[in-house]
Amino acid sequence: MRVIDFFDRGVALDPERICLKDASVTRTYAEVHRQSCLIANALIRDGLAPEAKAAVYSPNAAAPFECVLGIFRAGGAWVPINARNAVPENAYILDNCDVEVLFYHSEFEANVARFAEQCPTIRQYVCIDRAGGRGTWLDDLIRDVPATDPDVPGGRDSLASIFSSGGTTGRPKGVMWTNLVWEIMLANFYTSMPRRKPPVHLVVAPMTHAAGGLAILMMAQGTTHVILPQFHAQAVAETIQNEGVTHLFLPPTAIYVLLAHKEVAKYDYSSLEHFIYAAAPMSVEKLKECLAVFGPVMSQTFGQAEAPMLCTFLSPEGHQVIGDPEKEKRLASCGRPTLHTAVAIMDDDGHLLGPDERGEIVVRGNLVMPGYYRNQAATDEVSTFGWHHTGDIGYRDRDGYVYIVDRKKDMIISGGFNIYPSEIEQVIWSHPAVQDCAVVGVPDEKWGEAVKAVIELKPGASLGEDEVIRLCKETLGSVKAPKSAEFWPALPRSPVGKVRKKDIRESFWAGRDRAI
Repeated sequence: MRVIDFFDRGVALDPERICLKDASVTRTYAEVHRQSCLIANALIRDGLAPEAKAAVYSPNAAAPFECVLGIFRAGGAWVPINARNAVPENAYILDNCDVEVLFYHSEFEANVARFAEQCPTIRQYVCIDRAGGRGTWLDDLIRDVPATDPDVPGGRDSLASIFSSGGTTGRPKGVMWTNLVWEIMLANFYTSMPRRKPPVHLVVAPMTHAAGGLAILMMAQGTTHVILPQFHAQAVAETIQNEGVTHLFLPPTAIYVLLAHKEVAKYDYSSLEHFIYAAAPMSVEKLKECLAVFGPVMSQTFGQAEAPMLCTFLSPEGHQVIGDPEKEKRLASCGRPTLHTAVAIMDDDGHLLGPDERGEIVVRGNLVMPGYYRNQAATDEVSTFGWHHTGDIGYRDRDGYVYIVDRKKDMIISGGFNIYPSEIEQVIWSHPAVQDCAVVGVPDEKWGEAVKAVIELKPGASLGEDEVIRLCKETLGSVKAPKSAEFWPALPRSPVGKVRKKDIRESFWAGRDRAI
């Protein structure tokens, strides 16, 4: 099936149900369907061929979702452009992906002028929200086209999207998603999180990443999507209560801010069914706080752009292990493999490892991308031994739960010992004064690398270096305990909220001949 077929299923279920709702507009499924047909027909009239690339560059709102659906309906490939990225990074993505059409919000008019200089493949600019500027106004673009479905054929292997790889190390690569990748992701989602009642999804993380992908998936069951332009803890809590939100995705860093809000516990979260977290390992202690505040609704997924979102799943029921010491350790896992995706642990020689043995997490199946766009060498590098290599180090226990120990490149080698930062971060996160932290290796004449903790405290909290080191020594021993700790007002984060360990680490290695 094509991606647009899943949206059309939602239309058929209830055309008059609200599909998209932001601060300015409310659109039913029938209205969004009509708009997507108009956009698709305009794109086809203006020469967008099947699998040609079109991008959307906008804050979260209803209109950019309609543009995405129009691209899908025209048979094009959607290239998400994160509004929080730096302009040079977005210019690189647009150029590298051969984008022909750019839908954009007027607040980015100055940035779009720079794209026009650096991205020669873009032949058409469409301003979503007003007339004037470089682009054609969307209302003018669709003025004289029919509102009928163009019904462009598309096969399972047709290109539907090009997402960007994480981009925290080096330039982002274009990750190709076919219709089949979308279909398997959708199948994994619905087998893991079956519908209980008419869903209401809160879109607050960037729609260019997990929140937007989740929205597209959930349209197949007629979900109402309530859209916030950006994350603010109080607005999230109020919206869950006032809109009866059933589904929500946030990365752990945003969840920590939400938990730290002084009034978080006063709101009603009884409508929630799945509070989904992913994108980075989460503090077990803060996860326990979530269960106390939000109820038995926490749901974890593990994936990456190359194998999106649902390689593994830890259900709300799987979180109900508090008080059972043998099972409580599962809170540190990312769950078990989903129905349509194989997950294993592999050593550097391509051998699959047994229970509790640490190695690289590898996956295979139709959820895995067919490759990086115009980058066969990078595709080959992550596809050895017949599996996709995630770059994450982990293990599976005897019950099949998968645990992420660290990123392969984040491992610290200190005095000949392999030290995994995430293990130390779990301990530091457990301190009530800590909002977030990152553990990195810093240069040391004796050890080669020494373990350093960089900590962001909760507003108004205080904590000393000695207390951090003592806590880690008591829990992990002296080898893994940080040799030093620093307190920063805010940790650097990527546009999707991931802590940029690379930037933190580089600040300590700058000016040296080596970085290891």
